[in-house]
Amino acid sequence: MADLEHGAAITPATPFHVASVSKQFTAAAIVLLAEDGKLSFDDDVRKYIPEVPDFGVRITIRNLLHHTSGFRDQWELLEFAGWRYSLDLITNQDVLYVVTRQRELNFPPGDRFLYSNTGYTLLGEIVRRVSGKSLREFTTERIFQPLGMSHTHFRDDHAELIKGQAYGYVPSKDNKWRLSITNFDTVGATSLFTTAEDLSHWDQNFYHSKLGGAHFLDDMLHRDKLNGGELQNYAFGITLGNYRGLPTVGHDGADAGYRATFIRFPNQKFTIACLCNAGPDASPRALANQVADLFLASQYEAATEPPQFPQPAPTELQKFVGVYWNRSNDEITRIAVKRDALAVLAGDDVLPLHATKPDTFQLEKQRVEFQFFQAADGKPAGLRVVSEYARPETSEKLPPVKLESAAMHEYTGDYASGEIELVYHIAFEDGKPVLKRLKHDPSVLDAVGTDLFTTDFGTVRFVRDTEHNVSGMLISTGRIYNLRFHKATSITEGSPSTPSRR
Repeated sequence: MADLEHGAAITPATPFHVASVSKQFTAAAIVLLAEDGKLSFDDDVRKYIPEVPDFGVRITIRNLLHHTSGFRDQWELLEFAGWRYSLDLITNQDVLYVVTRQRELNFPPGDRFLYSNTGYTLLGEIVRRVSGKSLREFTTERIFQPLGMSHTHFRDDHAELIKGQAYGYVPSKDNKWRLSITNFDTVGATSLFTTAEDLSHWDQNFYHSKLGGAHFLDDMLHRDKLNGGELQNYAFGITLGNYRGLPTVGHDGADAGYRATFIRFPNQKFTIACLCNAGPDASPRALANQVADLFLASQYEAATEPPQFPQPAPTELQKFVGVYWNRSNDEITRIAVKRDALAVLAGDDVLPLHATKPDTFQLEKQRVEFQFFQAADGKPAGLRVVSEYARPETSEKLPPVKLESAAMHEYTGDYASGEIELVYHIAFEDGKPVLKRLKHDPSVLDAVGTDLFTTDFGTVRFVRDTEHNVSGMLISTGRIYNLRFHKATSITEGSPSTPSRR
């Protein structure tokens, strides 16, 4: 159903918000401007958006396209600054404002791949400034109209009425549905509305190009190397992958109650667009794979069964159980035994692991390996996670920690960050420190190491001064590394204050 309130059914012509599937069209706009001679992929971003801070390193348009810029992700920055995702109105100006307040990158540009919506919002802004037209106007004129995509556009006005659109929904606890739609006036990283039928026209352009010059498609599919020489799989708003031995090109999207995938099998000229509005209950990539299985099974590589490895007994698995800390980004991985099998605990989710070697396990239904390595005494000392689409990440196993109440109290107080202009308060309640912030429920801090805590939004690591007093904290999430807060002794709870610049 497209609209539960009015009983409107979904059709192939129903417009959906497709979230990050939008990115390939923003990238295509940049390619067209490059072909027009209006910009170069290797231009410094600050040439077009001078209000972006000077981080002392050069960040190029190419870095934005390939997610190698090091920019912290806009959604998490906005959340930290007090916005509520998909509830509070978010504009391009809001994104630009938090970007201009940043004083650090996650990493030097080109050092690694880390998905950043910020980069694609900045690309949309570059299109506007270079072309003199909004991203919506430019893409409609140069992409959607030439391809006959008459029901496709970037929605840059959240109050706009879109005839026949599919509304996003999420299930409620009482087995009913709740409305879950976006509240964005920001475009580039997201906000494309399109239909399955229109996406078929975009698909055909990859075989019978109507857009741009001779190198348009080559540019769209271009992969880049990281500073270390590794070739990454992310091209221009699309990911190059493989499914059962067949090359694929595509992208997924998820916003509010919307889920989407657009995946091409270029050698077979077979494409699947799957647009959903059932929130986390929907799994468009899994559905698309089932469709591929129906049509392409005869062309899959002959499946070779991995050698059977006996699954260890629960008692043997206990040596792997624990908390693992990645020093490079403060990511915490929890390993436990659930239902007699090793598993990763991710919030409320339990992700089973299947043994493939004595110290190696694979995440079920995903090409992600968890390789445990040992110290000199034979005990597991750390964990190496190897994924098909990311560089390996190494974490060290943390010893169990239990902090006394007296030690916990030294973390309490107010913390300010000039990068998000908001004061956080840490109190001590019911035996644990609790972080309080604007427009969000309090978050309990769970100790996993010395001055290291996990929360429902990421990791908090406290820092100390030369006299060993707590002087601040660093907050890290999946797409933000080390957002700095300084303990502000002059700020009291409930009083107005101006955070000091660090």
